[in-house]
Amino acid sequence: MKKLFTLVAVFGVLSFGASTYVSAQDETAAQPDSAMVQQQQVEQVDSPTVPAEEGQSLHKALKTKFIEGGPGFMASILLTLILGLAFVIERIIYLNLATTNTKKLLKDIEDALQNGGVEAAKEVCRNTRGPVASIFYQGLSRVHEGIDVVEKSIATYGSVQMGQLESGLTWIALFIAIAPMLGFMGTVIGMIGAFDAIEAAGDISPSLVAGGIKIALITTVFGLIVAIILQIFYNYLLSKIDGITNDMEDSSISLLDLLVKFNLKN
Repeated sequence: MKKLFTLVAVFGVLSFGASTYVSAQDETAAQPDSAMVQQQQVEQVDSPTVPAEEGQSLHKALKTKFIEGGPGFMASILLTLILGLAFVIERIIYLNLATTNTKKLLKDIEDALQNGGVEAAKEVCRNTRGPVASIFYQGLSRVHEGIDVVEKSIATYGSVQMGQLESGLTWIALFIAIAPMLGFMGTVIGMIGAFDAIEAAGDISPSLVAGGIKIALITTVFGLIVAIILQIFYNYLLSKIDGITNDMEDSSISLLDLLVKFNLKN
């Protein structure tokens, strides 16, 4: 996420710098032509208001298009975005808290096994948050039953932790699917309204057809935008889960090696 925000900030700075450079070139190119000075001064009086109007028109355009799309479908699409982002934020926080420095954890467990035995290693796991520490604790709790039992315990509890990591992703996938479907439904209803207006008027008027088609396309665009936003976050969460899963598997193998060495020494 930090890399994503950094790229967005760099893109904004480059865009602002490019627009400033282009405007500076326009001003320097206008200086040699003395005959056009008065006309350019008149244009420069009006030009400062253009960016402000464009800056205001973006917010007004979004608000206007949202209203034109119809309160029912647009509100449902907006609700889909809000609920989807709520699940996304919850998963991001959970996965960040689930990330563990496994190298440090394995080193602490190795030191604890050498100095205090299994109970000391279990205490290290209890004081460490994350699914990796929980898996280690389950394995250490069954050391006296043999390495085979420890391995099965780690594999079983690892699948439980995987389910907790993936919790909530199905809802995000549902909202990704629902958002464009709501947009397409608004499109169909908008087209139906356009044909109803043509039937009531008894004539094909461009204004009647354009109004219905515009409403239909607005709902489709907003639905696709919501789906794209949620899809980006969904793929990010999947990559985060894959990284944690690989870390869990690698560290579990390292723990088994530590326990084998500990049992051989004893």
